[in-house]
Amino acid sequence: MNLNYLIAVLCFIFWIVALVDCIKSSNPNKVLWIIVILLLPFLGTLLYFIFGKTSG
Repeated sequence: MNLNYLIAVLCFIFWIVALVDCIKSSNPNKVLWIIVILLLPFLGTLLYFIFGKTSG
């Protein structure tokens, strides 16, 4: 299995988990976080897990 393929699949799964978690959360900035996650897939996901989950 190609390592690049594995990394891409893991990043995609990480992105989906962040998106679903954000949608289900009661975060007051939910719409903003969804936009950030969608427009910046990897960076937005990291930012959400670092900053977004603590503010909600």
